[in-house]
Amino acid sequence: MNTQTPRILVVDDEPDIRRLVSEILEDEGYRVAMAENAGEARELKKTGAPNLILLDIWMPDADGITLLKEWVAEDTMMCPVIMMSGHGSVEAAVEATRLGAYDFLEKPLSLAKLLLIVERALEAGNLQIENAGLRQLLVPDIEPVGKSASVARTKDQLKRLAQHDTRVLFVGEAGVGKELFARYLHNNSAHREGPFVDVAVGSIAPENSAVEFFGKEGSGKIYPGLLERANKGTLFLGEIGGMDKETQLRLLSALQSSSFLRVGGSETVRVDVRVVASTRTALDEEVKSGRFRQDLYYLLNEVTLEIQPLREHSEDVPALLNFYVDYFVTQDKLSFRKFSMAAQNFLRNYSWRGNVRELKNLVQRLMILGVGEDIELDEVKSALGSVTGDAIATSSVPEFFNLPLKDARDHFEKAYLEYHFERTGGSVAKLSSAVGMERTHLYRKLHSLNIKL
Repeated sequence: MNTQTPRILVVDDEPDIRRLVSEILEDEGYRVAMAENAGEARELKKTGAPNLILLDIWMPDADGITLLKEWVAEDTMMCPVIMMSGHGSVEAAVEATRLGAYDFLEKPLSLAKLLLIVERALEAGNLQIENAGLRQLLVPDIEPVGKSASVARTKDQLKRLAQHDTRVLFVGEAGVGKELFARYLHNNSAHREGPFVDVAVGSIAPENSAVEFFGKEGSGKIYPGLLERANKGTLFLGEIGGMDKETQLRLLSALQSSSFLRVGGSETVRVDVRVVASTRTALDEEVKSGRFRQDLYYLLNEVTLEIQPLREHSEDVPALLNFYVDYFVTQDKLSFRKFSMAAQNFLRNYSWRGNVRELKNLVQRLMILGVGEDIELDEVKSALGSVTGDAIATSSVPEFFNLPLKDARDHFEKAYLEYHFERTGGSVAKLSSAVGMERTHLYRKLHSLNIKL
């Protein structure tokens, strides 16, 4: 079967509509999967990776608008969706397109119009993927910032380790930039042309762990797992100590043989992938307590590389401040601001419990919420909570107030959660308690706001 043939998912509770649309699309050479309700649609979207979805609005278990909202929230590269309804209305069409639907078709369907819109939607989806790839190529790789002896020594060690397939365990406090150093290792290695796939191990529920890591197959459909998606590249396992025991055993076997079986599969999948990991906890203590397998610990820990906390190389603080100012000006289109010399000197002597992540978040807050080009010492102290009084002059209006409500809410939620994440030492369990959000919902929120664990 040609894997390049577009895959289309047809979701409709009316059997005759499903069959008619599917037959027409199959006659045109498309691969078609069918779902009669929202539950089936969710599963087929996850396992079948469709290039286009035809989605009915009225279904027995959940309406199509609700399903579209859910998918758009969890998938930043959502494939095009064409809404269908036998009870078409201007309000429904407007709501669907506002949420991101490609187009809206009324029943009874015009088959000529259906085929034309399907063709255009697939072209739009391909263009979106190409543009995303181009944006990724245009964004330069961010190197660890700083010229201190500590950063220079670590970068030199990583360049040498990159020439071999040695497995590296990055050790350090929350927020020191372990993922960034892992990317630096990847970018200097023979795997640099392949993907860099990073995963926060603790964010994967144990019951989903096997499928997430090793993939799943069944009914002629394949869902590739993390190891498969990282083939020819690097898989970075963030905070490896959070992995459940069953997945530890399966990962050990996969790393020893460079092969594995997908869940539900019978054919061995072979991969060429470099696996590196990180931990902020004493993993040897986890081994002694029996919570982490000793054999997997030794396999991942061929070389231990400790990433120093920011307070140990505070001479890099001014360079990091300047770097993140430029970063947010370029990436988020925020207005340029610069730190005064007094502010820089104060921050060089600050304790930085949240390390580089805390510094980055501080710069972002000051650039979003502050006014004027200069960031003075008093404003910095207020933002850090070191003095009483408001962090911003009451007469000023935060820039994100001028954004649409959803974007403004995302800005606030991201800053709010990152602030509490720093205060709880990078613990999702403590963060869940601090903000009053159930942990499963919190993981989804952190993922949707692109907050790294």
